[in-house]
Formats: sequence, structure tokens, C-alpha cells
Amino acid sequence: MPALMLADAAHDDMARLAKVAPKDETWRVIFLLDGEKAPPAKLDQRVFAVLPRKFPGIVLERTVASACETLRSLEERRRTRHELHDAVSELETLNKIGVALSTERNTDSLLELILTKSREITSCDAGSLYLVEEEPAAGKHLVFRLTQSDSHSVPFRQFTLPIGPGSMAGYAAATGQPLNIKDAYRIRNLPFRHNREFDEKFGYRTKSILVVPMKNQKDEVIGVLQLINAKKHREVKLTSRQVVREEVIPFSKRSQELAASLASQAAVALENNLLYQQIQTLFEGFVKASVKAIEARDPPTSGHSERVAKLTDGLAKAVDRSDSGPYKDVHFTLEELQELKYASLLHDFGKVGVREDVLVKEKKLKPYQLDLIKERFLYMKRGLEAKAYCEKLDYVLRNGNQSYQEFFGQVDVSHSKRFQTLDEFLQHILKANEPTVLPEKTSDKLLEIANWSFEAPSGLSKPLLNTDELKLLSISKGTLDDNEVQQIQSHVIHSFHFLSRIPWTKELENIPEIVRAHHERLNGSGYPYHMKSEQILPQSKMMAIADVFDALTARDRQYKKAVPIAKALDIIGSDVNSQLLDPDLFHLFVDAKIYELTAKD
Repeated sequence: MPALMLADAAHDDMARLAKVAPKDETWRVIFLLDGEKAPPAKLDQRVFAVLPRKFPGIVLERTVASACETLRSLEERRRTRHELHDAVSELETLNKIGVALSTERNTDSLLELILTKSREITSCDAGSLYLVEEEPAAGKHLVFRLTQSDSHSVPFRQFTLPIGPGSMAGYAAATGQPLNIKDAYRIRNLPFRHNREFDEKFGYRTKSILVVPMKNQKDEVIGVLQLINAKKHREVKLTSRQVVREEVIPFSKRSQELAASLASQAAVALENNLLYQQIQTLFEGFVKASVKAIEARDPPTSGHSERVAKLTDGLAKAVDRSDSGPYKDVHFTLEELQELKYASLLHDFGKVGVREDVLVKEKKLKPYQLDLIKERFLYMKRGLEAKAYCEKLDYVLRNGNQSYQEFFGQVDVSHSKRFQTLDEFLQHILKANEPTVLPEKTSDKLLEIANWSFEAPSGLSKPLLNTDELKLLSISKGTLDDNEVQQIQSHVIHSFHFLSRIPWTKELENIPEIVRAHHERLNGSGYPYHMKSEQILPQSKMMAIADVFDALTARDRQYKKAVPIAKALDIIGSDVNSQLLDPDLFHLFVDAKIYELTAKD
């Protein structure tokens, strides 16, 4: 409170008066002079007037009144400045909180931030946060999502509350109006009562409560903030009921306004966050649906993209943890890991542009080609049978039945050997038609078969294996000829072109570049761009190892047997030695046992 002092100019000085004046308050002094003594040459600004002691009383009275009016004016100005300073400070705090809320993308972290900042600006001891959720059968209800307390560590247990008058939070959610309760034990004229179970269990005393609904732009309640026990001093812990009596105060009107303002910001931030998550979920669903659509055209590779994503993610995290080697300074943010995950899931997206008969080709020969060869062999056998019958008939016509049995036996033995040879040839063709994991040379037996011929119905001599069939059966690795290999390899270009047309956000803008290089090799022998090591992103190098490993070990490909993990690692190790795949990443893949991530898939 402002003070006005009357002082003797002869005995009192400003230093002495300052000691007895009220601290942190505005004060002024009127000095009284004896006789005709002259006033000091220099006067302190807190000296309102200097009057002779024998001055008329009416003058002194008016001077005191004027001084009091001046003090009231000064005090009002001081209070206004203080309130303005507090308002600016609160506004700055709310702005900082708003920025923090708007940049947080993790929902759980956002909820923690909302409740923490709400408690800070209202200087309260504890608080809870509820979210409105809706289920088709149960409708809307409140879900208890978070609690905080300075004074007690409470185990969290999620539960639901109906929206309605049965509880403070339910009442605020139903009415959309805040509740400011001075004493939770003395609630009157309201349809709910405070549940004292927590207080009795922990020896606590809930007193002042502020409940604020969180509303979105449509004025819909999407959550409720419940703040408990406003305190005189923020740092004090309410360890006993005595401390509660001394420290806890009602929530002020200003605290309610600040909490309401923050709740409004929090509601917008939370809804944006949930919308962001919904968009992410929607996009991820689109990505996975795209993968399923691709794999539907190529059923033997079902699950391949998800396994590659899991392996690549595991390898990237191993790189991030690495504290030695050339990748010790390579680290990935959560956004970059998400980008890599999507790139891995979509790395074969371009297969939509590859002919289906090439995608699903299980053997070197197409089914109709193998059927033609089998028919050819059967026709040749029938021809041999007919020739045998003709030889026997000719013998009988020339020699009668004399010694025919011996001759017939010789013919049967001769043709049986040729039948056996044809059966062996066909079995060799069937074996050669199977894909191989490692390159193999064309067998001499295939060349021998191709040199055999038979007489076609036209009378012309035809080879048992034509040039195209021999070429296909001579494929050294896999099932595809050169033209088909080019078609398969074109899926990388298709992927890059398709993915480049998507307007990616900044966090995902490298997806096309990562995907386009996953079949490149360090020495430039990869495809389709023949990049060298320094041109290939580390993410693409990681995906390359994951892609090769899964292609070798996948158990769901009908056209080849799965290679055991140990052998697959040996094969990849050979590729590393041939400067195809990155040695340091491969060592991390092995040392961190990344290959175990898909062992059960």
C-alpha cells in the first residue's frame, strides 16, 4: 500500500526514511521546517513538499490531500505497468507453448506437453487429461489418457468415463463449460461429487480444482483438462494435509482464462496431430495396398516387400548405432527411417509395368513349349514303335515264321534302348528347365539332344530341340532369357518414373532416388544406370543387401527352393568380394544378426 510520511527536516533524512518506508511500495514525504530555515538546495524526487512548521493548517491539509491523490495516481500507474508486464509475459509464454504444441508430431509427447504447460501457467500441483473417443456401439466417451503430480508418483491405469453429469470431467465435456471449484470436499448445487478414494489411499487432500474443456474449431469438445490444487509457491510439494492448508489456493480468474486459452491452442494442436496421424495411416494403407496389388500380379513374391522393409530398417538402425567404421557418423532421424521404410515397401512398384507372364515365369520354358517337347518325344516314340512293327512285318514277309522270335527280340532290345535314351533325354530337359540360384554351364547332354532329329509328318527332318528351346534351357541362372531379363530390369525405371510423379513432402522426397539405385552395384555392373559406389545412396546400398538376402531365402517362391541362411550369407559374401555389395554394411548385417528379423516370416 502507498505511504505518505510527514518528517522533521532538521532530524530526518532520506536514508533514514527509506529504512522505515514500506518495501516495494510507492511512498512520498512532506518535510516540515522550523522557523525561517531554508529548504535543501537539492531535493529527492520522493519529497512531495517542504513546508514551514507554522504554516496554516488548511494549507497542510490540502498539501496532504494532493500528495495522497498523487500517490493514488502513481500506484495506479505502477499496478497498470505490472499488469501489462504480466500480460506480456503470459502472452509470450502462451506463444512459446503454442509453437511447441504445433511442432510436436508424437501424440503421447503432445499430451504430456499440454498437461505440463497447463500446470505450469496455473501453478498447480497435479492434473489429468481426458480425450473424447467414439466407438460404433458405445458412442462417445472420455478416455483417461494421462496424469501428472508433483507430490505423488501414481501408477497409470487407463479407463473410460461416460460423458455426462456423473463426474467433473464428464460434466465439462457434456456442457462445454469450465468448472472452477474452490474446495472439492464442499461441492454444492452440482450433480457430481469428488471421489476421495485417491486422497484416502495416498494421504492426499484434493482442494481446488479447475476443469477446462478442450474445443476444436467447430466448437466440439475433443478432450478435458483437469487441474488440481493451485499453489502459492510452485515448487512446494503437498506432502501433508497441513501443507495443503497452508499452500493451496483457489484457481484465480486469470488462471482460468490462461488455462482456457491454452486448452484452445492444445485442442487445435491435438486435432492437427490426430489428423496428421490419420493422413499417415491413410498413406501407409495406400502404400501397403499398392504393394498387395503388385504382389497379386506376382504371387510367388508375396511378402517380399515387407520383409525387405523390415531388414532394411533393421540395418539402418544398426548403422545409426555404429560407433566405428566408415558409417560411424551416419545417423537417421525418425523421418528418414520412415522414408526408408516407404522406399523399401515400394521398391518393386514398377513391376506393374512388366508383362505378367514374365513376372510369374517359374521355369525356363513356358508351359506350352514344354508341352510341345513332350509331344515331340511321344511322337518320336510312336515313330520308333511303328518302325519296329514295320521291321518285324518285313522279316515275316521275307522269311516267314522261321526264327522270327530271335529277330523280334533283337528289334525289341534295340528299340528299348532308344526308348530309354529318349526317357533320359526328357528327364534331363525337365531338370535343365528348373531355375538355378548360381550360374551353371550349358551341359553337353543338351547339345547332344539338340543334335537328335525325327521325321515330321511332312517327311522333313526336325531337331528334337529347336534353337529357341536350347537357348532357353541353357539359361545359366534363373528362368529368364536376355529379353525377359531386360523387361524385369525395366521395373526399376518404371518405379522411378511412377514414384517421381508423386508430390512427396520434404521428409519423403528421397524415396524415388533411393528406389532407383537398389539394383546398382558398387563396381558399376548393376542396372539400370550402372552407377558406381560413390553415386549410390547408403539407403540404396542397405536395401540392395536386404533385397538379395530375401530373394535367396524366401520360402514362398514356387520356381526355386529357399537357400539356407548360412549359404545365403556365403553367396552375398561372394558378391561383396566381387565389389558388388558394400562390405561394411554387410558386416553390420551379419554382426547385428539383421537376417534374424525375418527368420519367422
